[in-house]
Amino acid sequence: MLTTINGQSHQLPCGTTLSGLIEQLGLDGQRLVVERNRQIVPHDHYKTTKLEEGDVLEIVQFVGGG
Repeated sequence: MLTTINGQSHQLPCGTTLSGLIEQLGLDGQRLVVERNRQIVPHDHYKTTKLEEGDVLEIVQFVGGG
């Protein structure tokens, strides 16, 4: 299925969950915010949110430093 992630098209397997995508991208799910179709997805919904054809995602990762 075709989705858009941070402005770029990505082909994903059908049934991919948001947590599965985060894992595939090698991101820390606790240090980011995901917007799906202009709606912020709560962290506790990542495992149950199945992505669909045409979804538009914006993923913002927080980076700490000192």
